Amino acid sequence: MTEITKHTKNPNYFYSLVSKNNIFEWEFCIIGPPDSLYEHGIFKGVILFPDNYPIRPPKVKFLCNMYHPNIYLNGELCISILHEGVDQFGYESKAERWNPSHGVDSIMLSILTLLSEPNFESPANVEIAKLFRENNELYKKKIYDLVLKTHY
Repeated sequence: MTEITKHTKNPNYFYSLVSKNNIFEWEFCIIGPPDSLYEHGIFKGVILFPDNYPIRPPKVKFLCNMYHPNIYLNGELCISILHEGVDQFGYESKAERWNPSHGVDSIMLSILTLLSEPNFESPANVEIAKLFRENNELYKKKIYDLVLKTHY
């Protein structure tokens, strides 16, 4: 993390610019929320802002191998707050989707919520959602193994 770090009132995350020369790329660190399978895990990622932010949402990507049904294999986050426009399938209400009033703190809080309460109905990673339904103990073990790896 650079010396320009955002200290928040929430002890479960912080974020900062990757470089003072590029205001469009930030890095973050999230500590797995209490009482979740990700508790005590340390997960790093990047936030990539488009040049027309806040009209368009940023892209959020984890840099570690996350094991979560709402995170693509490449680490990119799939969460309602980062989806723009109207949901053509009617699954997400307009209030759940991106609007220019959202900032980094609301995104971070949404990620913490998603780690605590995955959305198995609309998975980005179908295999993980399927494992949750078919072998919940193995699903949990894979997450526990991930959390242990984040401490090294």
